[in-house]
Amino acid sequence: MTSSTDSDRVVVAGRDIAAAADRIFELIADPSLQPSWDGNDNLSEAPVNQRVHAVGDVFLMTTTKGNVRENHVVEFVEGRCIAWKPAEPGQDAPGHLWRWDLEPIDSAQTRVTHTYDWTRLTDERRFPRARATTTESLRASLDRLAALAERSAT
Repeated sequence: MTSSTDSDRVVVAGRDIAAAADRIFELIADPSLQPSWDGNDNLSEAPVNQRVHAVGDVFLMTTTKGNVRENHVVEFVEGRCIAWKPAEPGQDAPGHLWRWDLEPIDSAQTRVTHTYDWTRLTDERRFPRARATTTESLRASLDRLAALAERSAT
């Protein structure tokens, strides 16, 4: 068994995006838009009309492997922060978290930080997949998100 430190289990990437924070946040908070910018190429589709509004919201997502996930929103500040824990339908979340933080630089630029935190993941069968989520894959999501947000900002 390989041991990991907590710092090994928190993956972070960030970048400045030339778009307003509210525009970027809308792309993140509307699950039906997430497959268009997912850098892990793991998301297939999500039903429309699931826009997240508060902690406690749950949205459904189908992965590219056809698995449905319930995503339980655990942090939410409109336009600034959103985080969720995915779980199999009807099951407890196994302990990993996806988080987005947006910090406006000015009215047309936003610093966006994307975090994948699996410090509370206890199911060792999930560790290989968790380890496969790298800074590069988070950066790919940021880059795709930036392309969409910047295109619509012009």
